Amino acid sequence: MTENIYNLLNEQIQKELYSAYLYLDMANYYNDQNLAGFENWFYVQAQEERDHAMLIRTYLQNNDQKVVLLPIEAPNETYGDYGAPLLRTLSHEKEVTASIYNIFDAAQQEKDFRTVEFLNWFIKEQGEEEKNATDLIQKYKLFGSDPRGLYLLDQELKARTYAPPTLVLE
Repeated sequence: MTENIYNLLNEQIQKELYSAYLYLDMANYYNDQNLAGFENWFYVQAQEERDHAMLIRTYLQNNDQKVVLLPIEAPNETYGDYGAPLLRTLSHEKEVTASIYNIFDAAQQEKDFRTVEFLNWFIKEQGEEEKNATDLIQKYKLFGSDPRGLYLLDQELKARTYAPPTLVLE
């Protein structure tokens, strides 16, 4: 593994952990608004992001690389309405996708095929993350302005459960 790929992967751990912080902050926002389903959705999202960081950590360790934990800044977000965190989620996921693509591109250029293969899972996962965020935005646009619709959407989001990632690391 080149120093460049090593540094990019360590930085990605930081980005994934920041994502977990950001989504936990959004869960807290929805808790304050008494929207337990939205809170749950973002709490599960935070768990998934933490897992992504741990997968990269394990990958580095399995490749005899020292993991360097970089500082994680606290989120500094304010939300004007219930839909604002949803829009921020999609833009954030697009930022994460771009970062994964950057590492993938660097790994291809440096012929680090093991890292390319590892990142294939993340590329698929980011597609799912962006679709989930887009779907939630669409549902909110359809139902969020009606109190009964918002209540039903909140109930739907309450049913989301955490599932650990299925990536097998070698």
